[in-house]
Amino acid sequence: MLRPERMSKVSVAGSRMVMPDVIEAIHELNLVHLSDYDGSWEGFDPGNPVTGADEASDKLVTVRSIESILEVSGEDAGPQRIVTGEALEEELEEIRAQVNRLDARRNELEAELQSVEERIDAMKPFANLGIDLDLLSGYDHLQVAVGEGDANEIERALTESSDVQEYELFSEERTVAVFVYPEDGAEDALGEALVGIEFTSYDVPEASGSPEEYVAELKHDYQKDESKLNGVESELNDVKLDAAGFLLAAEEKLAIEVQKEEAPLQFATTENAFIAEGWIPSDRYDDLVTAIRSAVGDRADVDELERASYHNPDIDHHVAMDGGTEENPPVVQDNPDPTRPFELLVETINRPRYFEFDPTIVLFLTLPIFFGFMIGDVGYGLVYLVAGWYLFTRFDGGFKSLGGIALWSGAVTVVFGFIFAEFFGFHFAHMLYGPGGPPLEKGLTPETVEWALLWLFMSVIVGLIHLNVGFIFDFREKMDFGMKHALLEAGSWILLMNGVWLWILSRSYKSSKPDFIYTSFDAHPIPLGFTGFSPEAGMAGLAVAVVGMLALVVAEGPVVALIESLNVLTHVLSYARLAAEVIAEAGIALVVNLLVFGASTDGEAYHFLVDKAPSAVSHGEVVFGGLFHMGIIGVLFGIVLLILGHLVVLALGIVSAGLQALRLEYVEFFGKFYEGGGEKFQPFGYDRSYTTED
Repeated sequence: MLRPERMSKVSVAGSRMVMPDVIEAIHELNLVHLSDYDGSWEGFDPGNPVTGADEASDKLVTVRSIESILEVSGEDAGPQRIVTGEALEEELEEIRAQVNRLDARRNELEAELQSVEERIDAMKPFANLGIDLDLLSGYDHLQVAVGEGDANEIERALTESSDVQEYELFSEERTVAVFVYPEDGAEDALGEALVGIEFTSYDVPEASGSPEEYVAELKHDYQKDESKLNGVESELNDVKLDAAGFLLAAEEKLAIEVQKEEAPLQFATTENAFIAEGWIPSDRYDDLVTAIRSAVGDRADVDELERASYHNPDIDHHVAMDGGTEENPPVVQDNPDPTRPFELLVETINRPRYFEFDPTIVLFLTLPIFFGFMIGDVGYGLVYLVAGWYLFTRFDGGFKSLGGIALWSGAVTVVFGFIFAEFFGFHFAHMLYGPGGPPLEKGLTPETVEWALLWLFMSVIVGLIHLNVGFIFDFREKMDFGMKHALLEAGSWILLMNGVWLWILSRSYKSSKPDFIYTSFDAHPIPLGFTGFSPEAGMAGLAVAVVGMLALVVAEGPVVALIESLNVLTHVLSYARLAAEVIAEAGIALVVNLLVFGASTDGEAYHFLVDKAPSAVSHGEVVFGGLFHMGIIGVLFGIVLLILGHLVVLALGIVSAGLQALRLEYVEFFGKFYEGGGEKFQPFGYDRSYTTED
């Protein structure tokens, strides 16, 4: 679980005569991650693609282009089928020609529609003026301009121009039409007059009649083109329905052919022989041997060159193997099925390297607990469960993994909800636990504030445990460099952090520390009799911290060590966000329910007015009457507030509590030991979805 699957470097060698059969056998096995030949062996060259690879690649590009045009998806596939070479020649060409013709017609109509839209938009200024279009052009002596500008400035410029004999100006808002009769010999009197004036000229359409009539004609043309476009879209959809299954099957068949035909590019070859190397899960090596022998008998040899250990390659620049190689093995994460959705969160940062610990199992054990504790409500947990089930059962890939994460997180939220006895912010402790109340409280009310302090204390303890796990992982990984290196690089942090917090949680200098450290687990709220570690233990902790600090100085240098040493406080205290989110989420739900239903207090506890009116409260006093007790308008507003308010809490559960939990994992925990950057295991083969060979 904490390590990826053990990988073996394998080699297959044989005569080039059997290379196609070997390729076929390895491809069908779908287990070998082929390595590229680097050209380092004397007398061997990279192989050449099998004849026909270019043709298959071209057809594959064609199929994918058609699928893109038709917007084909996997849901359009239909049953698995056999795709023959004849169908790839004839049926594919027929579909290609039909789709290209319709797509070209669609592009033409879309361009025409865009042109008409632009012409309609261009007519808005002329419609504002209300002047017939044929009056704006076609004059022998008059000079005309239509555009946008300040009418007063334009008129002043025309008045001052010596080249303008007469003019007429029409304006509406900032749209201006100018008619100028120039002096003799002034060929561009209007243009000269407008020099220096802010004026944007419009092209006058070659049309007659009013602008409104012209726009009406354009809209009619638009409707006709839109109808034609709908017809083309309908034809394309018909083609999609008919051809989608064939196209998806053809794509899969061609992709498989291209894989096989280009495989020799990764092989080392001579005129008569070939060698292929790659990685395979060690426990499947015998399957490879069986597959090759079944395909070509003893005409090809299969060897396990080495079995990769989990040794850090940074030590001596190669992965420590039984034989030794400079190539890093690809990574196959080895986690139980229930934890696999959490691999998505690990890969969001980066895939673990082969020699690194895989933190997926720790995420599985801690993230839902962090999240569930912070929400701690049966109602909200059930909503997360339903949402997770929907994603997990309806989708594949990343959404399916998110659904699995939501399922686990929702389930833990429900568990904590029963412990806290809360359902959408309402307490139902009397139904489960009787008058004694729930076993745990969130500490939201003044009489339960000790619980809030307890959760703050517990958050620190959880942080210490979580971070120690990270440091222990780091210590184990650094042991590959030697015990001294591990003690200085990782052991220093373990000693420093635990020593400092042993002193903080001790009774040494007790008066300068918060009282809840010594009372939370003494008598109330949880009577375990813990009043802090002894002063002697605290001083021993300081001594351990000093040793850790000295080791850190040796490892990092005094300046870096001094600055980074503060992390043993800040990173642990960062887990206080767990307690803070408990109060925040419960507080918002409390406010929503208080505003909607109202509440009263008897001096010891608060009670929502769910089953009684404020006037019926005989003991205690009413804190707030509640919208539901303020008439029909209040009820309507109360229903809206109740729904929206709890939706906000649900959303905050994801964007606040969820992100806070992830932050503790990614920043505080991962930062202690994890780098990532492993190569994904990509076996040579294909998982068929749309084709069959039977």
